[in-house]
Amino acid sequence: MSKIGLFYGSDEGNTESVALRIRARLGEDKVDLFDIADVTQLDIANFQQLIFGIPTWDFGQIQSDWEEFWEEVQEIDFTGKTVALFGLGDQFGYGDYFLDAMGMLNDVIVERGAAVIGHWPIEGYEFEASKAEVAGEAKFVGLAIDEDQQEEMTAERLNRWCQQIAEEFALEGDVLELDD
Repeated sequence: MSKIGLFYGSDEGNTESVALRIRARLGEDKVDLFDIADVTQLDIANFQQLIFGIPTWDFGQIQSDWEEFWEEVQEIDFTGKTVALFGLGDQFGYGDYFLDAMGMLNDVIVERGAAVIGHWPIEGYEFEASKAEVAGEAKFVGLAIDEDQQEEMTAERLNRWCQQIAEEFALEGDVLELDD
């Protein structure tokens, strides 16, 4: 069984924390963790199954490390790769831009051939607009995390989503349910 490559960008540590929590649920033996600030295109190319974590900053901006790697992401051939996305944002403070960076990343990788799994229902969130929303489906392109306004819901959302993507990735073994 090949490992999953989990790549994240994090300025204040929230996205890194969520990435660590995802790896703990799926199994450290099944997931290799990478800070996007320290990778090359080859690091991503080495995996057929990927998880990308990206927070949205301010008014729909891409996190700084992802922004520095953006041109490289646009050059990667994702054909034959399966990708799950998770995004962090503040639905009340920036409700017009909630998870926009995740939506922008989704658009780039889909255009480059990725099969995206792990869509997540919009139910339970309050926002005005999001580039991460799947048109006409009442879903986000990936897991939506709001550590600013709904931190108490993160553990349960991670448990459900990790179970979902484990099935969609066809991972063997159990997914841990944690209360972290």
